[in-house]
Amino acid sequence: MKFYNYPAISEWPMICERLSLDTKPLKDLVETIFDEVKTRKNQALFDYTERFDHCRLDTLTVMPEEFVQAEAVLGDDLKKSISIAFDNIYKFHAAQQETSNPIEVMPGVNCWRKSVPIDRVGFYIPGGSAPLFSTVLMLGIPALIAGCKTKVLCSPPGLDGKIDPTILYAAALVGVDKVYKVGGIQAIAAMTLSTETIPKVYKIFGPGNQYVMAAKDYSQSYSVAIDLPAGPSEVLVIADGICDPAFVAADLLAQAEHGPDSQVVLVSTSKDYIDQVQREIERLVPILSRSKVINQSLSTSSFSVLLKDLEECMAFANEYAPEHLILAIDHAAYYADQVVNAGSVFVGGYSCESFGDYASGTNHTLPTSGYAKAYSGVSLDSFVKKITFQEITQEGLKLLGPTVMTMAEAEGLDAHKNAISVRLNLFKD
Repeated sequence: MKFYNYPAISEWPMICERLSLDTKPLKDLVETIFDEVKTRKNQALFDYTERFDHCRLDTLTVMPEEFVQAEAVLGDDLKKSISIAFDNIYKFHAAQQETSNPIEVMPGVNCWRKSVPIDRVGFYIPGGSAPLFSTVLMLGIPALIAGCKTKVLCSPPGLDGKIDPTILYAAALVGVDKVYKVGGIQAIAAMTLSTETIPKVYKIFGPGNQYVMAAKDYSQSYSVAIDLPAGPSEVLVIADGICDPAFVAADLLAQAEHGPDSQVVLVSTSKDYIDQVQREIERLVPILSRSKVINQSLSTSSFSVLLKDLEECMAFANEYAPEHLILAIDHAAYYADQVVNAGSVFVGGYSCESFGDYASGTNHTLPTSGYAKAYSGVSLDSFVKKITFQEITQEGLKLLGPTVMTMAEAEGLDAHKNAISVRLNLFKD
């Protein structure tokens, strides 16, 4: 890990910069695959699956018997854990439901807002060595609560042509309508453009590598919305020496195992404590199954910062705007009130990020790359549209009409003014 010793505030923006990639080759590949899917549809998906996933498929659709087989191979302990996570995630997101509350802003002028579910949503779920069935819960449960009519899921097949059984089990649990064996750019293209098998959706959710992220970004040019802009996953831990250094080291490594470009940051008021954490990291890495990935992350995308006090630490965290922020400090709840830029905050030494990733109830689909300065994580709101309504009575027309006419005239929009005046003319003596 790189180390910054009492950096000046003027240096913070440079320290907080994320790794940048040359996106031109990515964009070219994305456009090529989208064009192929647009013209060749299913056949393009079969060909790209064979090329990238080394698997030749006879069908893209997961059959009903595959869901049955998936449930049969899962152990009871895992099923119970998924059930507990489901309940917690459901409770937290159900509490976000809003009711319409009409407001009479002035006599005769009534306004209200209604939440309407997005009809068609698509989920992208990575497979491979870390099949993210937890993300199926994080996306599927709020979509279920919102009442989205069509929920489809794409995930890359393994060499055996099958989707990981945990993904299928979770998909059935949250009421996904169809699951398709397709991954990468081509999956995003299919949900954006539609094929003979995969329907077009109105909004695409889910994490992925740089290719998937570039494809999601490009899908917006086809008027398909996405959950949020995202880059490599990241965590920032603030520690003042109170928390066991083994806890902090474990949190940093839990983030580092996501991928070689995962961002891992430790901010502390004690150099001795930073050294203790580093020794714990060195002890733990060799015994972890994804040590190769972790070492890549620690060598290229990780750093520690020594600052003078917790107020500076909090200010630095707000500048960095992490996806995950862990407050492993004394009086953590007090300092939590100072957070203004973060995707999700974990308050206190026992609140490790793993709880939010799986089962505490909050959503783990969060803004990265500093986007937490302007974006929220996925929530129930992500699956609904907020439509506003207004009803103007005769009384409201008479009271508010002249105001609107004056404003429209000032902007030089005579037709707007006329839309009011033709109505007011009905009531002239």
